This record gives sequence, C-alpha cells and structure tokens, in this order.
Amino acid sequence: MRKLLFLIFIILLMPATLYAEVKEYNLANGLKVLIIEDHKSPIATFQIWYRVGSRNEPAGKTGLSHLLEHMMFKGTPKYGSKAFSKIVQKNGGTDNAFTTVDYTMYFQTLASDRIGISIDLEADRMQNLTLDPKEVIAERSVVMEERRMRTEDDPQNLLHEEVMAVAFISHPYHWPVIGWMADIASIERNDLYNHYRAYYSPDNALIVVAGDVKEDDIIKKIKALFGGIPAVNERKPVTSKEEEQKGERRVSLKKEAELPYITASYHTPCFPHEDSYALDVLGTVLSGGKSSRLYKSIVYEKKLALYAYGDYSALHKDPMLFTFGAAAAPGKNIKDVENALYDEIEKIKKELPTEREVQKAKNQIESSFIMGQDSIFFQAMQAGMFEMVGSWKMKDEYLEGIRKVKSEDVSRVAKKYLNDENRTVGILIPTKTVRSEK
Repeated sequence: MRKLLFLIFIILLMPATLYAEVKEYNLANGLKVLIIEDHKSPIATFQIWYRVGSRNEPAGKTGLSHLLEHMMFKGTPKYGSKAFSKIVQKNGGTDNAFTTVDYTMYFQTLASDRIGISIDLEADRMQNLTLDPKEVIAERSVVMEERRMRTEDDPQNLLHEEVMAVAFISHPYHWPVIGWMADIASIERNDLYNHYRAYYSPDNALIVVAGDVKEDDIIKKIKALFGGIPAVNERKPVTSKEEEQKGERRVSLKKEAELPYITASYHTPCFPHEDSYALDVLGTVLSGGKSSRLYKSIVYEKKLALYAYGDYSALHKDPMLFTFGAAAAPGKNIKDVENALYDEIEKIKKELPTEREVQKAKNQIESSFIMGQDSIFFQAMQAGMFEMVGSWKMKDEYLEGIRKVKSEDVSRVAKKYLNDENRTVGILIPTKTVRSEK
C-alpha cells in the first residue's frame, strides 16, 4: 500500500515537460509530421493517420473506409499484393491498421535503422494503390465474413450496433464502421477508387514517428518521398448534427445467447467540451476497476451481474455516447440488473461522490496517461488521437482539465446528461436453439 501511495505521489508531481518532446513540421502540400525522439531502445514506430472513417461515407456505401483499409495491403505497381506486410516482417517488424468512425490509421514498428522502409512503402501506397477488380471482389467477401463472425454471430456486438443505429438518427455515427451487409456487397472498384482519391492525400493525413530516430534524418526522408504528392482539397465536410433526444428509445434483440445483457447509452459532448473532463472522472468513479461503484454494488454485493461497466469515450470529432452495460448472472432477471444500474446513476446525482473517490479516479486517469509514455507506440498513438480531434498539443490541456474536476462537477454532469429522456436502451433476450432430431 505504501508503495502504491508513493507511486501516485510521484506521478502527481510529474510535470508535463517530462514527456518526450514533440517536433512538428508542416509540408507545403498540407502533410503534418510529428516526430518524437525517444532513445530508450533501438526501435521506432511509424504511424500514418487519414482523417476518414465511417462518418465520411455516403449513404448506401457504408463500410467503404474499412474495406479500403483492407485494400491498402493489396499492392501497387511497385509492390505487389501482400508484399507490404511481407517486407515489414522480413525486416523484423510488425504492421497493422484499423478504421474507426473518425479516422483510419496504419502503423509499423521496426528496428529504428529500418524505419525508412515504412516511409517508402507508405508514400507509395498513398498515391499508387492498384485496386485490382478481382482483389476487390475477393476482399469484399472477406469483410462480409468478418462481419458475420464479429457482429452477426456475437449477440452483444450486434445489440450495440442496433443501439447506435437507434441513438443516432441524423448523424452518420448511425451506421457501423464495418458497414451494413447489403452495403458491403454493393461496393465496387470505382467506389473504392473515388473514396481513395478523395481522402488519401497529404493534406488529409498526419504522420507520427516515435522512437530511436534522428529528427533531421526522418523529416528529410519524409519530404523527399511525400513532398511531391499533390494535395486534393476537394472533400465535402461532414455537416450532419444529431438533434437533441427528447425521450427514451428502446431496442430488444432476440438471439441465441447464454445470458441476458443490457446496454444503456446517453448522448454526451466530446473533448474538449468543458464537461468532458468531469464525464471522464464520472466514468472512472463508476467503473474504474473492482473497487468502483458498479462492480461493488451490482456484481459483488447484489450478485445480479457477472460484470457491469460504464464507458465514456471523449476523443471523437462529434458528440458521442456514455455507455453502460451489464450481463445478468445466471438465474437473475435482466430488469433487476437494469434497475440496479439506474440506482447507481441516481445515487451519484443525489449525493456528491467523496473527495477520496474523485481523487482516486483522477489518479487512475493520470497515472495510465503518464505511465503509457514508456511505450513509443502509445506516445505516437496519443499524439495522433489528439490531433484527429483538434491538436496534439491538447493532451496537456486534457490533464489540466482532469486535475480541476471536483465532486460537485461529477454530480452535475451526471444530472445533466444521464437522464431518461437522453437514454437509448438495448436488451439482449437469449433464445434457445431448436435442434432437429435425426
């Protein structure tokens, strides 16, 4: 216990200047580059972020950004299909990518003396992607199967997808990142090509390099390979806004499953809204480990659920959701679990959380934020995520905001946002499989 208290004390005294310094460059074609020198070990990570996700897709073509992410590994005239990952792996590195509602990110981690491989490969596929029609058809089938496995065959994921579709009516957060099945099946080569040409350009991208690198060498290589790629500047901005919700919405899903499950989501603002800091602390007070309120009450004391959580995700381009969830314990009624969740929410509205609870939550947030600096990947990831919602420099503003949160702020935002009219509820109702007898 003394060691833990000492660690927290040291973390609270850590100034922001202990972060590795971020150097920013802006090329003439609009490409922003962030370089973070960290010489603890002879490795480096290269990340390229494109400001395009499911929110940028046209109706009827959902899943376009995610399928394009897959196609980015299918080759250029210079490097054939699947050559990208093979080259990285041959040089002892790892690579991957992911798509979200707001952005798509590609990354490689290599020995630092080989990070130039990433610069060469990424510059090539930013402008020269082949998009072979046969490869498009094949990969489209792969993504459809991925949707079956990860969403349609996973009752809880499918329920969350339906809740999102009900919670968001006018905003493109309405549709899933992977896309609706019929939309995926309709995507053709020209759809992908037009999406690629519109969004995969230097003026819509961010490069972050972190690790055992020399700033001057890296920016010289990036300018040489990316500097000649032209900007596009013809993208249509997302102007859709979600109207204020004025009544509870509910959705139920009957699906083969072991146990009932509930999720309840509330519309909330995103960072850097003034309430985002208190919402973050609220989420940690309610769901920051086994000593948090939801676990202690619903899982440990009442034994109504196998697990219960609350999740506030602040780093989005547009306002998102504060989501709660719980899986009923065997033999327990899901309505009792739902009521228990609401009881905990009401408690924190009516009675201020203790100063100890709030300080503990703030310590948890700050310690995970700072301790993550040991990872060069996390350093780069952190800078990239903040840049996607505004500026990488806002990470210091984030910690300052967390430190200022008080007990009354936590109760205030709970009252303001976690109310019935602002809630969308999803209930998973398990069904039994009828097996035919032979």
